[in-house]
Amino acid sequence: MTKNSKKNRIIFIDLMRAFAVLMMVQGHTVDVLLSNNYRTPDSPFFSAWLFMRGMTAPIFMFSAGTVFTYLFRLTDEPFHKNPRVIKGIKRFLLLVGLGYLLRYPTYTIVDFSEVTRESWNIFFAVDVLQLIGFGVLFLIVCAFIAEKIKLPDYIVFTLTALLFFLIYPVFDKINWITIFPELIAGYFYTGSGSIFPLFPWVGYVICGGILGSYLAKNPMIFRSSVFSFRLGFIGVVLIILSFFSYPVESYFYGKNIADNEYIDIILLRVGFVLVLNAVISYISISIEFIPRIIILIGRNTLLIYIVHLTILYGSAWNPGLSQLFEKSFNVWNTIGTALAMITLMVAMVVLINKFKIRNKELVT
Repeated sequence: MTKNSKKNRIIFIDLMRAFAVLMMVQGHTVDVLLSNNYRTPDSPFFSAWLFMRGMTAPIFMFSAGTVFTYLFRLTDEPFHKNPRVIKGIKRFLLLVGLGYLLRYPTYTIVDFSEVTRESWNIFFAVDVLQLIGFGVLFLIVCAFIAEKIKLPDYIVFTLTALLFFLIYPVFDKINWITIFPELIAGYFYTGSGSIFPLFPWVGYVICGGILGSYLAKNPMIFRSSVFSFRLGFIGVVLIILSFFSYPVESYFYGKNIADNEYIDIILLRVGFVLVLNAVISYISISIEFIPRIIILIGRNTLLIYIVHLTILYGSAWNPGLSQLFEKSFNVWNTIGTALAMITLMVAMVVLINKFKIRNKELVT
């Protein structure tokens, strides 16, 4: 890395990426191990953890969209000459492939005779990796459309994100399994077991793309407190709107759909992510450098995600902690295990860097 690239490195993005993946590691660990006896809404600590658990995926997806689009727009080339297009498509294929590999239903690779219906359901369910993969693909498509119709990409990104958010309440009520095979239906709703269908979740990735494009087109804006205040202001406005959106939802979708608070939650999540980015970017203004370990954690989010999931949930080739100790730990044992899991992931990244182990395809 050159001296100039170090100077222009957007520190708050490094911090956000590291924060997002470590939050996901501890969130999954606690969710797998903490006994139901301690999962009580009366506890302010559990309620705070549960709130942040609900925000972790949007933070993770938003950060992924920000990083990809920032790097995409740093290359000052037409779409068909931009090397990030091919890299993005390869990334899409890699993420989707890894997503299915993590849930592969049989250790024999080709013998499916003993695969249960439950295992097939788990395999077909759409999770974070497939979702982010498709998010990257949609960002590429949006960039292509923006260039062809000669519109700023942030307008196309915004309209596309709104499409994914606004269609979601309607799509979630459709029984897609009666329309498409299970493999495809899982991308449209949660009814077939998917955790992160395209609607509304791709919208968070594309919202990150809006910020990434803005940062690429406004070099050094991240070093201005005005940037942080503007970002925070938009986030606060969205959070406030989330508390007053019910009448609008009722008017457009009907009371039955509005009661599910689809749009309320989306506004709250996007607003919270923007406020968090604003706070961290403001703190980062006076920071000239950060420990290299934070950069390494951010660059290895995919590797950390895959390894910690394999340890916690297992795979077709190994049992996970969920099979051995699911929801059986007390609070202190859970906290200790979560800290141990984070330490293990950080140590893995340090060792990979120390011994210069090549993992080019898994690095962002």
